[in-house]
Amino acid sequence: MLIGTAGHIDHGKTSLIKRLTGRNTDRLPEEIKRGISIELGYAYVPVGAGEVAGFVDVPGHERFVHTMLAGATGIDFALLVVAADDGVMPQTDEHLDILMLLGIEAGAIALTKVDAVPAARAEEVTAQLAARTRATAAAAWPVFPVSSLTGDGVDALRLHLEERAARWAARPATGHFRMAVDRCFTLPGVGTVVTGTVHTGQIEPGKGVALVPGPHGALEARVRSVHAQDRPAERGAAGQRCALALVGLEKAEIARGMWVQDAGLSNVTERVDASLRLSPREAKALATGTTVHFHLGTSDAMGRIAVLDGARIEPGADALVAITLDRPLAACRGDRFVVRDASARRTIGGGAVLDVTPLGAAARRGRRAPARLQLLSSMRDDSPVFALQAWLGQQPVPLARLASAWNLRGTELDALLQDAGARVAADVAFATGHWNRLRSEVVATIEATHRAPRTGRRGTPPAADRA
Repeated sequence: MLIGTAGHIDHGKTSLIKRLTGRNTDRLPEEIKRGISIELGYAYVPVGAGEVAGFVDVPGHERFVHTMLAGATGIDFALLVVAADDGVMPQTDEHLDILMLLGIEAGAIALTKVDAVPAARAEEVTAQLAARTRATAAAAWPVFPVSSLTGDGVDALRLHLEERAARWAARPATGHFRMAVDRCFTLPGVGTVVTGTVHTGQIEPGKGVALVPGPHGALEARVRSVHAQDRPAERGAAGQRCALALVGLEKAEIARGMWVQDAGLSNVTERVDASLRLSPREAKALATGTTVHFHLGTSDAMGRIAVLDGARIEPGADALVAITLDRPLAACRGDRFVVRDASARRTIGGGAVLDVTPLGAAARRGRRAPARLQLLSSMRDDSPVFALQAWLGQQPVPLARLASAWNLRGTELDALLQDAGARVAADVAFATGHWNRLRSEVVATIEATHRAPRTGRRGTPPAADRA
């Protein structure tokens, strides 16, 4: 299980992680000097049966929300940290919004610094939290009053986290391997190392991978060794933090925001169609043409939003949108994202990717057509089988596009096609009805050709027929 902190600056996230794990996640000299987190920090603890829980500690300053987003991607469990003296603060609100927009429903709340306030103040802040989390998944999160200074309450929180981690079901290692890169460095005797959270699939030493997006296409490398959850491993899998030693690339070629993924995926795009929810804390509706910061995985880009199923999105409402990006990013159907305003001062919404293939000019003109909106709605609301049937009902689907856009391995693709009742020819999937119509048309054309009288060069029957 991956546990990610969230909360306002100086509310004690790093101190609490040190109490829980014995490790100081602040590693940069500037962090230690200033006493605040600037970069992502990591710690690990055993939770029994050979399993390891990982902690991702994020900065709380408003200037580093983009770094918090990079750390929150892919976590399983949120630890929202709120200081009893300050109570709910601006980044408490924004970080909680981000967690909800990323679909992180499991979590707990640590009410820190209770040693510095009277009991009545701790109760007052607990009431604040109940009001703030109402109508969200966080309303069910338990609250643990703790003091990182005295250690009061820390054992109860630790026990809760260990029990949750011990019962946590490992993510299925379906789909091709995809890992969002958050760090890259060089180790003597090892070479180039990238770290990140594995979103899907699994990886083993010796495998070839691609790093995308590169400046001129995908960068190719081979995995020399794998560390998973801070230990040498024979493989890394979805839901784990991994460090991969790579052969074939230098540190200077790699940056946060890239993905290490299976070389067979073709999912780099400058446009995504998506479902977007506008934060209920927004003061006004979001209209077509709005420019945003688009955050997906550990990457971010500027984007322009087009609302597809209406004129605008009201606060707290959902809509289908097309987001055109200012540079290529790698994405697959189901990836969660967050959008912030153009000045990067507040989080305004988030959602899930539905389609990742750029559309041509003719298709863009029809992006608001009823058939297109119906298909996107099915991709948002229905199971993969029904969504594929809806897609096949409108047009044949190239298998390569389907496999990359939905991140399906060969056996997974075959099973989905079978369940959807698709017919396949020349690496294209057809709906059964469409396939039968095409077959009937081909047969009719062949029969008509055979029935037609044969003619010679000038339109007269051949000599053999005249005889």
